[in-house]
Amino acid sequence: MSTDTNDAGEGNGNGTSKIDVRVPNRLLEEIDEEYERRGYTSRSEAIRDALRDWIDPPTRLSDETLEELEKSREQREQGETQSADDVRERLGLND
Repeated sequence: MSTDTNDAGEGNGNGTSKIDVRVPNRLLEEIDEEYERRGYTSRSEAIRDALRDWIDPPTRLSDETLEELEKSREQREQGETQSADDVRERLGLND
């Protein structure tokens, strides 16, 4: 891997480095098809974001939590729930 360093911000962690990475042609085609659709302005921006997610993955909800959310959604759609405002009013907590 070769790197080129941009010295701007050197010493404070704000500089950038250019790296050369080889990827299969088909993967690069998929990246090119996808990055703009997802709102990125460049291939580099999309890849940087993907690398950030690799280093610090977003929180994933467990299957149990997803099931509970779906159950809650269904209860709301069937009118089996009450809003927090309605409950506060019923319990006299609006004061």
